[in-house]
Amino acid sequence: MPKRLIIIGDLQGCFEDFLQLLDKLHFNSKKDTLWLAGDIVNRGPQSLACLRYAKKNQTFCKIVLGNHDLHLIAASHKIRKPHKRDTIQEILDAPDSDELINWLRHQPLMRYHKKENLVMSHAGIYPCWSIKKAKKLAKQAEAVLQSDNYLDFINVMYGNAPERWPTKGEKKLQGVDRTRFIINSFTRMRYVDHKLNLDMTENGPVGTQSPYLAQWFDHPSNKLKKTKVIFGHWSTVTIHKPDQFYPLDTGCVWGGTLTALVVQKKLPYQFVSTNCAGALKPND
Repeated sequence: MPKRLIIIGDLQGCFEDFLQLLDKLHFNSKKDTLWLAGDIVNRGPQSLACLRYAKKNQTFCKIVLGNHDLHLIAASHKIRKPHKRDTIQEILDAPDSDELINWLRHQPLMRYHKKENLVMSHAGIYPCWSIKKAKKLAKQAEAVLQSDNYLDFINVMYGNAPERWPTKGEKKLQGVDRTRFIINSFTRMRYVDHKLNLDMTENGPVGTQSPYLAQWFDHPSNKLKKTKVIFGHWSTVTIHKPDQFYPLDTGCVWGGTLTALVVQKKLPYQFVSTNCAGALKPND
């Protein structure tokens, strides 16, 4: 069997559902490569097991950082207080907690598969960035997260400003503002307005947002051309370009499904899903 690239959406601690999906896919770690689209942890019942699996099997299992993963890093240093629905305490209490969290902060914000012209990030790619630009900016932000002084940034990481990437001729973003915007784009983005301002307050399904907002991939400034973009983060997203944009958060933690995109040479891309028990209910 030709080697497959299997990309799975937000686990959020739903380890048993993850194993069930791998079994349904007849996953073979000697032949297949596994990519996880961020939010490995939180809200589901087995966040520790998910994180340990990703770290233990990093030779074939590759991840990107999601907003919940960054929340775990911040909480581990008491920079963020755990929320009521968080399920990260078992990680914080684990004997290998420091090792796991240090490994996690050294993971990338995006991954690019050159042969397939395919990119994966947790929330997407900011519309006016080319893939070349996105790769460069991701590396810059990753260098901050992986530096010895990373806590200086984690302490000021949270916030919705700045809202927009400067256009040509405008003053460039520097320092904390630059890094925060890059990380927000890769891990939190959903809607943008006509001027490409990120809107971090709207998170509902399409049709419920303010009329001046659009899904990030629908903005006319999109420079992704034919690059295929795989992302999670947004379980109620609607796609208008199904052969280019592939959303993989199908709400497993909410009792939806856990979904994989199977990429195999010379074959059409295939979605495979498994039903999830659901750790949370939509009105929780």
